[in-house]
Amino acid sequence: MAHNNRKPNMLPYTLKDFQKQFPDDATCLEWLRNRLYPEGIYCIKCEATTKHHRVASRPSYSCDRCGHHVHPTAGTIFHKSPTPLTTWFYAIYLMSATRCGISAKQIQRETGVTYKTAWRMFKQIRSMLDDEKAPRLGGRGKGVEMDETYMGGKRKGGTGRPMAGDKVKTAVVGIVERKGRIKALVSDDVKGSTLLGMVKEYVLPKSTVFTDELNAYHGISHMPNMGYSHKRINHTSKVYVVGDIHTNTVEGFWSLVKNGVRGVYHSVGKGYLQSYLNEYSFR
Repeated sequence: MAHNNRKPNMLPYTLKDFQKQFPDDATCLEWLRNRLYPEGIYCIKCEATTKHHRVASRPSYSCDRCGHHVHPTAGTIFHKSPTPLTTWFYAIYLMSATRCGISAKQIQRETGVTYKTAWRMFKQIRSMLDDEKAPRLGGRGKGVEMDETYMGGKRKGGTGRPMAGDKVKTAVVGIVERKGRIKALVSDDVKGSTLLGMVKEYVLPKSTVFTDELNAYHGISHMPNMGYSHKRINHTSKVYVVGDIHTNTVEGFWSLVKNGVRGVYHSVGKGYLQSYLNEYSFR
């Protein structure tokens, strides 16, 4: 929402700020209208951008010329929802402002809606957090860290990468632009063909890619027409930082995700895991 556009050196967006910005449903609807129609509302009947007035009896705007109604909530997660917009906006604020995540049960307690409604809101809001059209990470002279981890289940005989035949754990791959964005993806495996395919899809050419010593990353610097620079850190030798060579950023992200899942959600099924990763990446 609006506070996501604040510059890093500005004061944090607090609950008091939120309540001042969105005191009632009318204000929320007006914000949504301005967000969806920054250059004015186009009337399909008049075939022109016309002046629209708020309709007092319903959440819509009426064309000044022909009276045609436009509903800003149509086609959004708020469409046909009986839940007030202020409650929706507050749930969005909670999900975006809470560092380690927030559960549907907590949203229920904070907003006073039923658990069924809280869970629906929770799911709908999270569905918006994956921006498929987002530009690729990195670029000339920019560093991108890449690492894999495993979530869910327990490995027989210990922790770490699954042993042969152990399909309980789910592989997850993270690609982080230093001082920038992150993409976290559920993966069927961490084979070389899979990881190199992700690099090509999500990382801009001429980026510097930092990884650990996993053999599957071999070949990044040799991908045709991409111009990647590949630097590796040897974790098996207990080496974690050599100059600017490290994967500490993405590993910090994994720590945040895993602590959040354990402490807030307790467990997440494979079918829902990608949506939770999108939430943490967005945050």
